Amino acid sequence: MGDVLACAGRHETEVRALLASEARAILQSERAASAYTRNAIFYGLVGAAFLAFGLYQLRWLGIQALFFLIIGLFLGYAAAANYLEGRKFR
Repeated sequence: MGDVLACAGRHETEVRALLASEARAILQSERAASAYTRNAIFYGLVGAAFLAFGLYQLRWLGIQALFFLIIGLFLGYAAAANYLEGRKFR
């Protein structure tokens, strides 16, 4: 059956089930990789916005602007973690 050897009439159904399972696993892996990449882009953009806003407001808000900077750094970390996790599925 395709690239897999199976005894005729005995194990063909098991081989079909294994091939279908393998195809589903590959599809799920591709979906997971794209989801992690999408999350990394989103977190990176929002994190950059928070960092930029925090730096811009540092002059007027003082120490309160650190809240925005910390959120921006956390989102940057989340973006990097999602990107690296998504690379495992490729």
